[in-house]
Amino acid sequence: MSNLPIIVDIKRHSLEDGPGIRSVVFFKGCLLRCVFCQNQEAQNPEPEIIFSGRKCIACMECADVCRQDAIDFQFSGRILRERCIRCGKCADICPSSALKLIGVSYSTDALTELLLRDTAFYRHSGGGVTLSGGECTLYPDYLETLLKLLKAEDIHIVLETSGYFDYDVFREKILPYIDLIYYDIKIFNTDSHRRYTGKPNHSILKNLSNLLKEDGIEVHPRIPIIPDITATGENLTAIVDFLYEAGADTVSLLPYNPMGMEMAVSLGRMRPKLPEGFMKPEKEKDIYL
Repeated sequence: MSNLPIIVDIKRHSLEDGPGIRSVVFFKGCLLRCVFCQNQEAQNPEPEIIFSGRKCIACMECADVCRQDAIDFQFSGRILRERCIRCGKCADICPSSALKLIGVSYSTDALTELLLRDTAFYRHSGGGVTLSGGECTLYPDYLETLLKLLKAEDIHIVLETSGYFDYDVFREKILPYIDLIYYDIKIFNTDSHRRYTGKPNHSILKNLSNLLKEDGIEVHPRIPIIPDITATGENLTAIVDFLYEAGADTVSLLPYNPMGMEMAVSLGRMRPKLPEGFMKPEKEKDIYL
């Protein structure tokens, strides 16, 4: 099995993940387990198979090729996950794309070659490459090699992170090649953070404070707006006070996309429960501190 990190997707010609036209690389794997996660398919660092019941035409070709007897047409989720070895044969043969294998590995040379195909768009728009996830900082050695190759071509680099990483490793292997960091800060209270993300937030807050003190790097904090979880007066006030003291001058309020709930079901997981009365914000908003 390859030791390379797995890529969920590469979104080309994006206008939403940094300045200009960008290619966004979504790495698979994250140490947090946010109940409101928008990219459920990027949590597990291993390949996964998703099933969409709406697309299934019940041709049964997937069952014919599965040697693990992991396909059950009497089961609404179709895949018996405890038997599935994620070989992808069912997804390969599925004529309606109801089954899909999530996750592809690239060598750093192959990924660089792919990303550099859009260099003309980067140059003319002031764009570049954005590294996202999941949590791309889980793979510091891979990122260091990739970033050296991209920077040799003078590519602008944005990194999107939840902030849950080893700062010393990050500072040595990743930070020297980054132009802009989008840093998501979700919940200020430690107990609430652990409740809704599965992890404490001490290192997340400390890492952000450290980054805001670094020279030559632009750090842009962001808050995803989830009713009754992040979007409370107490939480937002605490985060803004912290950011002001740490030296940040702006923070973005991010619109939230509930499609992650459907993806969780497609991955064979329980649908996460969000507070009642959820409403999706219309667009991203910046607040100047």
